[in-house]
Amino acid sequence: MRSPLQYLRSLVFVGQMYLAMPVIGLLYLPLALASPRGATLAARHYCHWVRWTARWMIGLRSEVRGTPPEGEVLIAAKHQSFFDIILLAGSLPRPRFIMKKSLTWAPVLGWYALRIGCVPVDRGKRGQAIISMSQQVAEGRQAPGQLIIYPQGTRVAPGVSRPYKIGAGVLYQQFGQPCVPAATNVGVFWPRTGIYRKPGLAVLEYLPPIAAQKPLDLFMADLEETVETASNRLMAEAGFVAEA
Repeated sequence: MRSPLQYLRSLVFVGQMYLAMPVIGLLYLPLALASPRGATLAARHYCHWVRWTARWMIGLRSEVRGTPPEGEVLIAAKHQSFFDIILLAGSLPRPRFIMKKSLTWAPVLGWYALRIGCVPVDRGKRGQAIISMSQQVAEGRQAPGQLIIYPQGTRVAPGVSRPYKIGAGVLYQQFGQPCVPAATNVGVFWPRTGIYRKPGLAVLEYLPPIAAQKPLDLFMADLEETVETASNRLMAEAGFVAEA
């Protein structure tokens, strides 16, 4: 049963979270204009702010497990809500997301995303999106960073099954490097949509890398098994029980 007081806390938290975005964006604007590293610093500050306020305003603690990778690497992560973006961006040195092209028009968020090197793609045309994704990643290799892709292509609620898309495999083959999977349970506390946030411990976990140069079908199967198994474990740890 949802608590009216927790809903009120959630409402205040969400309001201040979105208000903090333009405030921090404006404060860091000179640094962000001077260098992409300044934009990355602003993003990290914002992520720390969201995690800190979530802890004392709504009782949602957060933890990053495993070792955040450094250098140029591909990360394939489970996506359940905005909070896993916060945990990824706040724990990586140079995060760059594969993102929906429409988000580039979002005030503050869109400009900063482009400034730190995120790669916008049009998900409406699958084949063209993969080609565009590959080209833009290749063109951005001069700036080492951690390229993050959500293999399922969208936020997926706990307990919901959704297939893994081939885009992650295409990038894995292009990079020719190991891929770092990442699991999470944030959706148990912070839903895909809506205001209500639950107290608890939200976890993002970096998992052991998948070796380079695997055949595409084996990589995709390994990635899905690894991420889903670890995410289910974290969700069970948080008390989530899937409906039969």
